[in-house]
Amino acid sequence: MATIQAKSVRRREDLRLLTGQGNYAADAAPAGMAVAIFLRSPHAHARIERIDTAAARDVPGVIAVYTDADLTDVAPIAGGIGFPRPDGGPAPKTDRLLLARDRVRFVGEPVALVVACSRAAGLEAAEAILVEYAGLAVATEPMAAMQRDAPAVWDDVPDNIGFLWKRGDADGTDAALAAAAHVTTLRFAVSRVTANSLEPRGAWACVAADGRIEVHASHQSPFALRNGMASGNFQLAPTDIRVVAGDVGGSFGMKSGVHQESVLVAWAARRLNRPVRWIADRTEGFLTDEQAREMRISASLGLDADGRFTALKLRWDVNLGAYVSGRSGWGVGNIGGIAGVYLIPLIAAEVCGVLTHTVPTAAYRGAGRPEATYAIERLIDVAASELKISPYELRRRNLIPPSAMPYKTALTFTYDCGEFEANMAEAAGLSDLASFEQRRTEAAARGKLRGIGLCNCIEVAGGPFLRPAKDLATLRLAADGSLVLRSGSMSVGQGLETTMTQLVADRFGVAPEQVRWEGGDTDLLPSGKGNGGSGALCIGGSAVALAVDKVIDKARRIAAELLEAAVVDVELTAGRFTIAGTDRSVALADVAAAAHGPAHISPGEEAGLVESGEFTPTAVTFPNGTHVCEVEIDRETGVTEIVRYSAVEELGRVLNPMVVAGQIHGGVVQGVGQALGEVILHDPDSGQMLTASFMDYQMPRASEYPDFRLATREVPTAVNPLGAKGVGEAGTVGALGAAMNAINDALAPLGIRHFDMPATPARVWAAMQGATGKG
Repeated sequence: MATIQAKSVRRREDLRLLTGQGNYAADAAPAGMAVAIFLRSPHAHARIERIDTAAARDVPGVIAVYTDADLTDVAPIAGGIGFPRPDGGPAPKTDRLLLARDRVRFVGEPVALVVACSRAAGLEAAEAILVEYAGLAVATEPMAAMQRDAPAVWDDVPDNIGFLWKRGDADGTDAALAAAAHVTTLRFAVSRVTANSLEPRGAWACVAADGRIEVHASHQSPFALRNGMASGNFQLAPTDIRVVAGDVGGSFGMKSGVHQESVLVAWAARRLNRPVRWIADRTEGFLTDEQAREMRISASLGLDADGRFTALKLRWDVNLGAYVSGRSGWGVGNIGGIAGVYLIPLIAAEVCGVLTHTVPTAAYRGAGRPEATYAIERLIDVAASELKISPYELRRRNLIPPSAMPYKTALTFTYDCGEFEANMAEAAGLSDLASFEQRRTEAAARGKLRGIGLCNCIEVAGGPFLRPAKDLATLRLAADGSLVLRSGSMSVGQGLETTMTQLVADRFGVAPEQVRWEGGDTDLLPSGKGNGGSGALCIGGSAVALAVDKVIDKARRIAAELLEAAVVDVELTAGRFTIAGTDRSVALADVAAAAHGPAHISPGEEAGLVESGEFTPTAVTFPNGTHVCEVEIDRETGVTEIVRYSAVEELGRVLNPMVVAGQIHGGVVQGVGQALGEVILHDPDSGQMLTASFMDYQMPRASEYPDFRLATREVPTAVNPLGAKGVGEAGTVGALGAAMNAINDALAPLGIRHFDMPATPARVWAAMQGATGKG
């Protein structure tokens, strides 16, 4: 197995995507394509008394109008999750109907489906549907939803608690906190955000010539979508459905799972025997895309007289939205990250999932990792302030040393390797930490409050943690010498078409253009991991590398026969097999052509050079790093500006540094964007979303960010053959904590102990006006 050759290669897919040659869900135009329009609830909680579709059916251009009563041959999306409730009983099985029947539970829940010849006709028909609602009281905030008199989202869950997950040594942690020389306690919040991917959600479906349902979707895991729809909705064999995901303009976890709209366009296409497409507009995206992050945190950190951590106690109250499903576990699966990179002997943690009258929440870039890192890193900064120890020193004093590896934390994770102090040291130099106070003084002279925030981050990648996913790849050496790679890992904008083909090209010693990438189609492979969990290279790349080795081994045997040499004497160099120490060689194309001849096929072997690689890691990986953020806050307006950002990421082996930098850039902006302004807000009385457009939801802009100072370190993992740990979520995991610590550091001289995200100008200005120490 060859090691990774680090080389910055420009993304090959960008030329196609930037010149309008992409193939997105909205691009195809098969004959007879109909348009799907959903009528959605304007109420966060209401009984449906009556639905009258007669007028809608008479609108010119309308093909059909459907309600739940029509969906007799398709099942809802199954609810429930394998976590207990407080009484030990199972989580409620809140099946999600494809179209609401008797009750709606959040603004935007679909009530009826119109299929029309045009979007205009569909919208007119949707407006003509008469729905009589009886409004009901709402609960949109998790702490309020758990109060005794709160309205129940589901009648059989009167306390609105979907589940209560507990881990760790609760008694031991309580005893250690009681005996600690100092305890820092903090209650704080993580705001709700939405993904706002560049390409909205969308799908179209048809009945293929072979009678199968064919779904083309903007989705990150085609096999998961196919299998979920087949077994969960249509009761079909997976092979009776084909899912194709062409180019996908961002996913971030939001485009995983089975969505109502994808199922319904497939159902309608089958019923009408014509193609049907739905593409979300931005308002639909805000109202119906699964959202993320929202939680209330209660945490206590114990320290001894020397500033060593003794115990950590933490509870997350997580807003699940209106449904509990397998996608509701994002607050649990990655909570192990609250241990951080620190020696903490005792940890006790609880996650309480709370039902509310809001859009369901699910995985979003990091899926609990940024929240876990933010929890421990914010707590450390407050403790450092209370103990009058520098935040850098308090962290350094409590780091897990490399000599302790592998290290089992007091909560779920076992780190296989890591050099955390080296990360911190490099980040301190990269950020010029030593001279920060001079920059703070200079900023004060300009009327600015300057702050700096450190964040040591660690995340689990290549999961799920207890059952790491496998991936599959095939590689074919065609008769002309070209290489055709099919990967089960799905590219949704990260540049996998470049990096995976680069992996193959480097190993064969050929130009990347000689390798063709194929993916995103469930007909190409028996299975595939898709995208998620930062596993593309460490799992998907490992599967590709195994396929490469098998093709090379088979090709070497054929080359040896062509060269009349021993196999051990034949080596592959620059796209040719050569007898070592001689100038006798044969080209890949000649070997490929020979592979189809009977003289070179061993008994039991297939003709040609096609091999597969399947890889399941023995364990997950743990990318880690140190982020340092500097901000300036204008004292007159409350405007917060990111003036410096530095990050050191330890990702194991790195294949393409340019692509890695791009991933970190995007991740950092998503994390900092949430700290500065991104937030979904609801009116507490009506449940209406108050930030359902780009006029109200503050998206980050490139002009608001400085050049990032980035560095990577390599501490290879042994859990996969490439030594790679993953990068997809790394930037986001560190950015949220670094930015919020910087903002709080800037506000600390005013006597503000803690300020919750988001740091919008109005909220920061109000906090400064209410500060006890305004000097």
